[in-house]
Order: sequence, then C-alpha cells, then structure tokens
Amino acid sequence: MSRIISLTEAASIAIHGMIILARNKGSVSVGHIAEINNSSRHHVAKVFQRLVKEGFVTSSRGPTGGFRLKINPEEINLLQIYETIEGKLSTHHCPLEKPVCPFDLCIFETKIKEMAIDFRDYLESRTLSYYVQEHV
Repeated sequence: MSRIISLTEAASIAIHGMIILARNKGSVSVGHIAEINNSSRHHVAKVFQRLVKEGFVTSSRGPTGGFRLKINPEEINLLQIYETIEGKLSTHHCPLEKPVCPFDLCIFETKIKEMAIDFRDYLESRTLSYYVQEHV
C-alpha cells in the first residue's frame, strides 16, 4: 500500500524511543526499547548511538546500563529527533524534486509543499514532555 507520508524505521525508533526515555526516570535498555518498538536490538542500538553522538541522550554499559535523556523533555521536539536521523526535512513543493515542471502548472499545485510544512510544523510543536503528560 502506498502512503503519502512515510517514516523510516530509524526515525520511528528514534521518536518512539525518546518518548520511552522521557516517560522513565532511570536508564532504559536497548532490549526494552526494541521490545516496545517491535524492532531489532541492533537497529535500536545503532539509532541511539546517533542520538548519543548528537547529545540528546547518554549511555552506560553493563547489566543496569542503557540510555537516559541528557536534555529536559521540554527542550526536545520531535523535529529535532527526526532531523537527527533523517537530515533536514525538505519542504520543497515537487515530490520529484525537479527544478522545472514539464507542464505550465504543477499538477500538485502547492499541496505537497503545504503538507510538508504542516508535517514539519507539527513535529516542531510537539516536545517530548507532551507525551509524558497524563492526557496522552
């Protein structure tokens, strides 16, 4: 089935995993994040090493080790996490990224660009703390 907006597994692991960390007080293991996300431990470890490198989380080894937020949940939004994994979110209007449309008018008009901007704005408006609150 085709989708208009699709997240890579890595972006999904990062976003969901960071929410898991925000909801927990202590360290969270790779295994726990992998189990909740239904992902491989290896892929979770790889994604989270990127988040460590970018300064969002800390990691510790050993039987009681795992990952822990390094920044307050109020200071991290989903866009930051997404762009750490995927790179800057493009709001270019052409889904084919062509500089010139072969028609006089783009067949998508501005709809693709509007959707990309709405998606970016949504991710930017949601901090991790939003998902820790009781209403979620």
